[in-house]
Amino acid sequence: MKRIIIFMVILFCAVQVFAQNGMIRELSGTVEIKHAGQVNFTAAKAGDQVARDTIISTGFKSTALIVVGNVVLTVRPLTRLSLSEISASAGTETINVNLQTGRVRVDVSPPAGTRSNATIHGPTATASVRGTSFEFDTQVLVVLEGTVTFQGTAGTAMLVSAGSSSEVTVTGHAADPIDIDAAEFRPPPMAGVQSGYRAAVTIVRGSVNFVLELK
Repeated sequence: MKRIIIFMVILFCAVQVFAQNGMIRELSGTVEIKHAGQVNFTAAKAGDQVARDTIISTGFKSTALIVVGNVVLTVRPLTRLSLSEISASAGTETINVNLQTGRVRVDVSPPAGTRSNATIHGPTATASVRGTSFEFDTQVLVVLEGTVTFQGTAGTAMLVSAGSSSEVTVTGHAADPIDIDAAEFRPPPMAGVQSGYRAAVTIVRGSVNFVLELK
């Protein structure tokens, strides 16, 4: 009898950990949903439950707002994603999303005393947070609030803070946010100078030197 009780307690805890669902709170345009085990997509509507392995697809000029615990996913137009994990245990939520194509905004706002871990996996990069806001389109990351850990298929992870961005380079590395920010302040190329060259002007004791170098 004692063993049966212990087994029931373990089973109950397992249900509490894994039986977590999200919900489509708002949508506009053409939004389709395919639950685990289904063959075809069906038209989604506000109030639909979003469980593990559910796929969400948005059409042209279409959006969906999905609430999963303390995480809000704003699915942008022409986006397809699936929820690969939704769990909660001991005051910690874990949300894993596979972003196949398109763009999604993630807002994580856990109440005091709890923690929400949200990770967005794209084909070339992964963004993960614990309480923040950002937008990610599988390649470019823009952080709105907090700090996001961003990593490509190669190289080390980058910490991207609010107001900064990063992107996956052709080598699969996550670009340093400092380099991205600095690029925004670079002056345009001098007139008549090809983009494949770098021009530099130096003045030494009244003498002007003009240097043209390959990048």
